[in-house]
Amino acid sequence: MALHGTTLSFNGLASAIKEFNFLPGLFVNNFQKLHHVSRPSFTPTSLVLGKSFGRGDQLYIKLCLWFISGRLRVKSEDSEGILSSENIALDEQTLEEELQNAISEENYAKAAEIRDTLKNLQKDSKTTVFGVNSRFYDSFRNGDLAAMQAMWAKRDEVCCVHPGLKGISGYDDVIESWNIVWANYEFPLEIKLEDIKVHARGDMGYVTCMEFVKTKGSRWGGQFVTNVFEKINGQWFICIHHASPVDL
Repeated sequence: MALHGTTLSFNGLASAIKEFNFLPGLFVNNFQKLHHVSRPSFTPTSLVLGKSFGRGDQLYIKLCLWFISGRLRVKSEDSEGILSSENIALDEQTLEEELQNAISEENYAKAAEIRDTLKNLQKDSKTTVFGVNSRFYDSFRNGDLAAMQAMWAKRDEVCCVHPGLKGISGYDDVIESWNIVWANYEFPLEIKLEDIKVHARGDMGYVTCMEFVKTKGSRWGGQFVTNVFEKINGQWFICIHHASPVDL
């Protein structure tokens, strides 16, 4: 069924997924440079401990205070006892280490607190990855090259596999491939996603889904898609997009 204007929900997050299909019969022989694609700049995002995690709020705050008082040290000539967000590194790896330490010390009360906080962080990461995936498809639907540029990690290791084609590696070539793929299409495209599954752990996350794309005057094309995301300096970027054609 068509999903024009449909709102999808995941873990309490509502996100509008526009109609969107992949381009049937798409074939690209090469990826010669057509245009110079500039790279947008990014400002690293600081971690702010103001996030509400619902039922586990009190445990979360208690654990943060425990980290600040017993694990973190601040060295500053201009201030005493003041922590900036840059001084606080609260992530899953650290929590998992502390969880193992608490278990080894048979401090099961502390272990239970850390376990609950881990669950909340993992849930929050999944919600964020879901939202980033939605923005990826918004840029795809609208043929927004600037938005697509901003979505991808600026690394040589990133990889994009368009349906029926070999993998394209490297930020510049990946962005240029989208430029070429979109060259002969009218926007917005019709896109719908089904069977969306989101996974996240630490600084990595991925989404699998069925992607259906329809261009003007063509039939629906279907792909099974895996999108892999990485959190870099507090911000999530896509590093792998792999779309495999599926017979409908």
